[in-house]
Amino acid sequence: METKSQEFIELAGKIDAIWVLIAAALVFLMQAGFKCLEVGLVRKKHIEAVAMKNVIDWAVASLIFLVFGFGLMFGKDSVGVIGSNLFFLSNLESVEDGNSLGIIFFMFQLAFAGTALTIVSGAMSERTGFVPYLVASVFIALLIYPVFGHWAWGNLFFADNKSWLADLGFIDFAGSTVVHSVGAWVSLAGLSLLGPRIGRYNLDGSPRDIKAFNIPYAALGLFMLWLGWWGFNGGSTLAFDSSVGLIILNTNIAGATGAIVAYFHCKLFQNKVGIYEKLIGGALGGLVAITASPHIQTPFTSMVIGILAGVVHNYGFEYLVKKRIDDAVGAIPVHGFCGVLGTLLVVISPEILFTDGTFNFMRVITQLGVQALGVAICFGWAFSVGLLMFYTLKKTVGLRVSPDEEREGITLFPKIKEKDEQIDEDELKKLLSEF
Repeated sequence: METKSQEFIELAGKIDAIWVLIAAALVFLMQAGFKCLEVGLVRKKHIEAVAMKNVIDWAVASLIFLVFGFGLMFGKDSVGVIGSNLFFLSNLESVEDGNSLGIIFFMFQLAFAGTALTIVSGAMSERTGFVPYLVASVFIALLIYPVFGHWAWGNLFFADNKSWLADLGFIDFAGSTVVHSVGAWVSLAGLSLLGPRIGRYNLDGSPRDIKAFNIPYAALGLFMLWLGWWGFNGGSTLAFDSSVGLIILNTNIAGATGAIVAYFHCKLFQNKVGIYEKLIGGALGGLVAITASPHIQTPFTSMVIGILAGVVHNYGFEYLVKKRIDDAVGAIPVHGFCGVLGTLLVVISPEILFTDGTFNFMRVITQLGVQALGVAICFGWAFSVGLLMFYTLKKTVGLRVSPDEEREGITLFPKIKEKDEQIDEDELKKLLSEF
């Protein structure tokens, strides 16, 4: 009987590992989704640079998170602020801590890190130079993301780690704040120094519409991201247990509700301005918002989260336009504003609202305070360090490409002149004589 019990435990561990690996693959698919989304929403002349920056994001995340980021985020706690081992995954598999996932856990977390980086590339599209963006990606993967991640998630690998926000009771199941808001607030810091795209505003300060390259292509990106989110949230259980189905269901409901509400809100109250972009953004906003607590919400409360996310996204979108914060793909309303919303709305979960069937006012207020603290700390850390990083880059290598390159289209490498492909008369005669 003991042998069978041990065999069952080993089999369950293997099933958990397979599920987390599948989830990691789904989150990695989100890189392709972000590429399609961003390429579809920017102007045609910049699509090559946008696509290649998405490739750079993943390459940088893969190396920097391997060498330093993972250790800072999940290594043994040092002075309550950062991890101090597991650099270059040293001794990862030999760790005796009841965690059997090892390298698979790293791959799953790597996919999350890649997502945080990609958010920044989209927001700052069409005017950011390649070198400053590359340096910024390194710095985000090296310091900004893993340090805040340690404060909120530092005990996910070593259970006895001091993760001070988590120890206070901060809930962010799959990263509404840890992943999405970090990326958004770094983007906001960069955009505040970068300035709007040429032609985005008229001389009187009124916004001018910029036609997206391909809305259907952006919609394809949305569907790829939506599928990836099933792994993003469902895999964050780190086990294939009975909660996975409900988590994915809640995720889907919030995304669907966010899309519908954003569409009709824009149609009825915002004169249909940017209605396609807001439909896509509303869906993404709902997915971001539910990410903080899909494991403790119900289908009904997930719908409430999606409704509020759709409205918050649309108002956030318009607010940034009026403030001349030119977010090329609407990343900040989706990942920043809806990330904050979802992190605060953790408290509408029945598990928090009620104790033994009775409304627990003090628990709700206490939890809301902890959630608000986590949101504020995230903004203060990511925005201030991001601002310092981009300011330094602006004063040294510069942030923007030249006006001519911005007008003609950003290229990462000098354009190669295409050869004249016309066939001369003699070559044509020779070609025809062969038939």
